[in-house]
Amino acid sequence: MIPESTPNAEIKPGALIAILGGGQLGRMTAMAARTMGYRVRVMDPEPNCPAGFVVDETVVGRWDDVDAARRLASGADAVTLEIEQIGVDALRVVEGLAPLRPGVEPIRIIQDKTLQKPWLAENGFPVGPFRVAQSEAELREAVAALGGDVFVKTGRGGYDGRGQVRIQQGDGADLGVAWRALGGRPAVVEKALDLDCEISVMAARSPSGEVRAFPAARNHHENQILAWSVLPAGVAPELESRAESLAADLIARLDLVGLLCAELFVTRAGELFVNELAPRPHNSYHQSERGCATSQFEQLVRAVCNLPLGSTELIAPCAIANLLGDLWLGQEPNWSAALQVPGVRLHLYEKHTPRPGRKMGHLSAVGATAEQALERVREARRLL
Repeated sequence: MIPESTPNAEIKPGALIAILGGGQLGRMTAMAARTMGYRVRVMDPEPNCPAGFVVDETVVGRWDDVDAARRLASGADAVTLEIEQIGVDALRVVEGLAPLRPGVEPIRIIQDKTLQKPWLAENGFPVGPFRVAQSEAELREAVAALGGDVFVKTGRGGYDGRGQVRIQQGDGADLGVAWRALGGRPAVVEKALDLDCEISVMAARSPSGEVRAFPAARNHHENQILAWSVLPAGVAPELESRAESLAADLIARLDLVGLLCAELFVTRAGELFVNELAPRPHNSYHQSERGCATSQFEQLVRAVCNLPLGSTELIAPCAIANLLGDLWLGQEPNWSAALQVPGVRLHLYEKHTPRPGRKMGHLSAVGATAEQALERVREARRLL
């Protein structure tokens, strides 16, 4: 068990940080940790995961593998994660061996949308109209109650457009098909909103209770996958203030240590609703490496190690554009052409098998304005 005298101790460089998950987020977190002098171990189902190339050790195991989680946490000074779909039993084993940041309960709530959405509503956070459906019959009732124009999202496992369907004035046959397409599993049914834009806000919290929020990012999705994101979001100052306060309140209410990204809907009427939560680094803040005083990855290391949180000041407008596996189909992308665009950098994740829709890397850029930074990454992606 963790000694009672150590939960809020400062974890100094040279210590061992363990990460549940070895994807691109774990890779970039590990790179930040190594820059600060920490050793890093990760756990992932894939022995050749993206983080595996930059860490000291990779423990191979499924997300619900209790024994692998035990090996990961043994001897670690702190444990964090880069994916929320970790089995609760595995999380509890980790928590008994090392400080687990964010903690078991926040992950249990966030990893299941049928728990997350009601938790948000019960705790007074703004959410659009929704219903939880545990069966096809409840799906039919929810669609009717919400006016027939809805999004249906599986409670667990859905991301990048997977695990959700859009229903518009669906009839009975369509609803049956939709329920089966989602695996017949519990789901959240959300009323479609009249959106102006989608933004996100990243907040960080240390074991000592210090909280800092980054400026809001504006996000654009194509085929339900993030295509680009830009900082600052360019929303009205009052809305920016509300969004940052909302993220700070969420991470404190969850008693979460580490990072929390709040994905937010902005309606044409100026309303702000919480869409989803992510208790980890987030795709929409990769550009923080370029334009913020502290990147989201360094901030996670600081929070996990109970070091003072870094400044979230925006030093320069910045943007990212995702690179999906589709770019590799047919021929190698034209890296030289893309890198001729001023201010653009290339970030690849060492994933060796490109697939349509798979995130293989991203382009980042800074600019004199948000519009210039965004135009640079979009132009570079076009040249690929």
